[in-house]
Amino acid sequence: MSKPIIAIVGRPNVGKSTLFNKLIGERRSIVEDTPGVTRDRIYGECDWAGKKLVVIDTGGIEPKTDDIILKQMRFQAQLAIDTADVIVFMCDVKTGLTADDRDIATMLKKSGKPIIPCINKCDSVGHVPYEFYEFYELGFEEEPIAVSSVHGSGSGDLLDAVIAHLPEEEFDNEDDDSIKVAVIGKPNAGKSSIINKILGDERLIVSNIAGTTRDAVDTPFENEHGKFTFIDTAGIRRQSKIDDKIEKYSVLRANMAVERADVCLLMIDAGTGITDQDTKIAGIAHEASKPTIIVVNKWDSIEKDNSTVNSFNERIRTELAYMPYAPIVYVSAKTGQRVETLFERIKYVYNQSTMRISTGMLNEVLGEATMRVQPPTDKGRRLKIYYMTQISVAPPTFVIFCNNVELFHFSYQRYIENCLRDTFGFAGTPIKLIIRMKGDDKA
Repeated sequence: MSKPIIAIVGRPNVGKSTLFNKLIGERRSIVEDTPGVTRDRIYGECDWAGKKLVVIDTGGIEPKTDDIILKQMRFQAQLAIDTADVIVFMCDVKTGLTADDRDIATMLKKSGKPIIPCINKCDSVGHVPYEFYEFYELGFEEEPIAVSSVHGSGSGDLLDAVIAHLPEEEFDNEDDDSIKVAVIGKPNAGKSSIINKILGDERLIVSNIAGTTRDAVDTPFENEHGKFTFIDTAGIRRQSKIDDKIEKYSVLRANMAVERADVCLLMIDAGTGITDQDTKIAGIAHEASKPTIIVVNKWDSIEKDNSTVNSFNERIRTELAYMPYAPIVYVSAKTGQRVETLFERIKYVYNQSTMRISTGMLNEVLGEATMRVQPPTDKGRRLKIYYMTQISVAPPTFVIFCNNVELFHFSYQRYIENCLRDTFGFAGTPIKLIIRMKGDDKA
């Protein structure tokens, strides 16, 4: 049974994202005093009175606009309304009841969903502004609830009202066991398009305007391959080109998305090929030690011959020499070519990153490796390797105990890593080796 879905909707800049962050207990939506900052639907989880809810933050609705982005934001909000079990309609007490509020209220009533008017910026504790009462004119069955999204006051009353509209059987309090997949890459590489193709609906705003996605958007999805949560991230540009404060927040969100992901999909535009910026973005996933799949998108637009794939592979391996473990997949988000294969790849590299190897098996491999290639020496001193053990997963992390850490050169560490990969696989995932002196238990 899926968790009930709550959508927060309203016109721009009434405090939806601030309330969303307050309810889920973290700063996931970008908050800035600029209309139109939140463009896509942002998902988060809220726990209230022992019950778990999925909360959706939406872009502000402009009922009458010809702006392409604002029109798509309105479309996104409508999708959120269609999928929600309960709708929180947020207004701003400081600007009062507006014509746009009335138009949105009319749109919401047509949904037939339970609607809770939420009047924000009632910041004085124990005192409701006179302007609050004009929102009764909207004519909803539920009485308006006064809140302060900044201070959190009234949010408990709001959640109580939400839960009152949900039958007990709606709630599923099982922990999230989905594989979290961060989709990263340059602006306009096709990140949102690939997720939309996977989901089979227009879940994320797609346009050829670079920088359309500003937040890291979590989208749960389940199919015959298992449970996944796709995290669409703002395209990461060169640092010198990031002069907009909101876009700086977006880069930070993309980095945070990588940190909480189980697997990263690095999107590369086949038309432009691999660039310096792609290598920097790949480095974010590599430095975070995240399993990564290199996804070359727009493959349908490339003229090909017998050597095209090999040539492209060679360029990627040269430019991303620090992550030879990452598999490469060629897809087209536009046509759906090979998109379905991503699920098995994601599951495979995730399982590889969480694989545990017994100490006995590790030391058999270690013994064979040191017999084939003797450990290095320096000025008559020889490196002696005593044993190896695995201490954690995601990424697979191993401690090797030896007689002298300084003698354990990087090249020999790379050799041991390659021996581990040859024997156990670890496809798609970085490996961490920690070198310790025998008797040193700090690991």
